[in-house]
Amino acid sequence: MALSALLAWACVASPPGGAAPKSWEPLVRAHGVRDERVIRAMEKVRRADFLPESMRPYEREDRPLPIGYDQTTSQPTLIAIMVDALQLKPGCNVLEVGTGSGYQTALLGELCAHVSSIEIIAPLAERAAARLKELGYKNIDVKAGDGYLGWQKHAPFDAIVVSAAAPKVPAPLVAQLKAGGRMIVPVEERGHEVLLIVVKQRDGGYLSEKSLPVAFVPLTGDEAERDRRK
Repeated sequence: MALSALLAWACVASPPGGAAPKSWEPLVRAHGVRDERVIRAMEKVRRADFLPESMRPYEREDRPLPIGYDQTTSQPTLIAIMVDALQLKPGCNVLEVGTGSGYQTALLGELCAHVSSIEIIAPLAERAAARLKELGYKNIDVKAGDGYLGWQKHAPFDAIVVSAAAPKVPAPLVAQLKAGGRMIVPVEERGHEVLLIVVKQRDGGYLSEKSLPVAFVPLTGDEAERDRRK
């Protein structure tokens, strides 16, 4: 499926009134996900492991769920679509901006040799890091901080996934991508947000492809706010 068509599925709701799926595979395939490794990871990682106790009964519902601190974890099909679009290969080194619950972080941990994840809300970062450690992930580093700036110590990255809406493509993140590396980032555009796939070029620039509008919480931090004021 073409990238633009694939990402368009992010805006398509699951059929209403149906029972929560026992397996994510049929649903994510119906939403255009083709990478078998992504599908296997979706089947292996339990969303409930990363949800507050009160939300665990709803783990199989394909919708955002609250995780505290006025934040939500995205619907699983959207997470699968975004991860699939990164075209991750075994042995990859990936950066996640917006750890949130740690669910997507764990999926990335199943797919890559190393995951660096940054969360600006310190209690969420601490909770996710503890949970990931409890579950035995040894290839994931989590820290509290401003994800707009990336994580230079662990760069360059094969891929970057941003789970909050930026005012524009963050230049520090582009700089930390390898040539040929891919970043998926929601970007604010005239009152709404669109998903962009950014592909780093050998000259340090990038090409981007736009998809249909989506809705994400805003990327926060001093650098993001400075960009919004420009």
